Amino acid sequence: MSASHEKLARILRTTPEVVAHVDQKMSSLSGQTGVLDSIVQQNDELVDRTLSELGRTRSDSAETVYNALMNRLIHLDAELFDLLDKPDLSKGSVSCGKLCETAFKVFTPPRGLFIKREKVVQLLDTYQPDALIQHFGYSNVAELVEKEGFASVVAALRFTQNQEWMHKFFDEAYNDLKPDDFEERDVELKILDPKWLTVAEKFLEKKYHNISHLKEYGVIFVIPLPIDTPGETMRMFTLILHYLHEVPFYSGLIRRYMSDPDFTTKLNSLLRGDVPEGPAPESKTITWRVVQRYLAKDDENDFRLKEPHVNPEAQHWYRAEEDLGRLSRMLASDGNDINMAHWTGLDFAGDFFKNSGGQEVLVSFDLVDLIMSLVKKGEIKYLYHQEEAMWNKIFSEYQGREQMDRLIEEHIIDGFIKL
Repeated sequence: MSASHEKLARILRTTPEVVAHVDQKMSSLSGQTGVLDSIVQQNDELVDRTLSELGRTRSDSAETVYNALMNRLIHLDAELFDLLDKPDLSKGSVSCGKLCETAFKVFTPPRGLFIKREKVVQLLDTYQPDALIQHFGYSNVAELVEKEGFASVVAALRFTQNQEWMHKFFDEAYNDLKPDDFEERDVELKILDPKWLTVAEKFLEKKYHNISHLKEYGVIFVIPLPIDTPGETMRMFTLILHYLHEVPFYSGLIRRYMSDPDFTTKLNSLLRGDVPEGPAPESKTITWRVVQRYLAKDDENDFRLKEPHVNPEAQHWYRAEEDLGRLSRMLASDGNDINMAHWTGLDFAGDFFKNSGGQEVLVSFDLVDLIMSLVKKGEIKYLYHQEEAMWNKIFSEYQGREQMDRLIEEHIIDGFIKL
């Protein structure tokens, strides 16, 4: 068992034996040796470089390192807020302005394959969203969509209809969809009108996220909450970039499975984000599980997180962080020196530092973990984005990212890549 096996096992919260097994099998398949040693070296170099840039050292406490990362992010968040012309989401429904303009300039998603708007109206006629219709006083769904707009209505279903209605609609409405019910159109980014805040408050007691997406409709939506928390601008902007990659990814899968006899079963599986719950099947070499959502949100000790797996969510974040590097280069050509590129390539980086109690704890250098922790005001220190990025890093160092993407797309339904 090497030092690299031990270190990666600590970072990934698995056993050195699991890491050593991955190394042995993947090395045998690829003909490469020393891959995990190289990953650990890259990680150490990235951590050392970042600490140097922050004026910190490895002898500093975990709290000191974490706070230095937070302070850098707070500074960058303020610069991004100014760059985007101090976005006021309460006015975004009229004009999304620099926020949407910059996001689409950095990455313009391809046209996707989505359920036709008229088909959605037909489905909603069958499964009436009564709470939403009654709130506005409209007589039917067609009038609701005509007056309030397609994107606003389908987004509002998430926070106006109860769980019973949502489950019934999701489980039943798509069962008879055919290829003719889909069409090619652009991905839509929509900032909702402030009146939807009132609608949400009327129907929701729990806190809702202010940005989400609807894969099957090609809609990314933002609820216009005030931007009044450090990190909120960066969180919102990077989430938009993330969804600009994720929506076309699932659209490609819809196109892939469109002609299959069990298409609607596969569609529902994709929209649910299914992950196989049983043990990985035996393989002559090695099996990697496809984990298409962040399982640690529900249970950080889920056994599936401790075995070899790849995660398309982490790939979308990888690309969003690459987009920030592209944005930096675009800004530099215009004479602006905001360094968004600092975070590119740090998605898998992290290391152990002693905290004030003398215990060694993992500090993630991943942008997404840091943003989410910042917005939560440090109440939760996120780690799982970095851990999932590390699993992807290991697979891609042996097989390449293009091959990883291809295999994820081929096996996202059955849930296992058997090499």
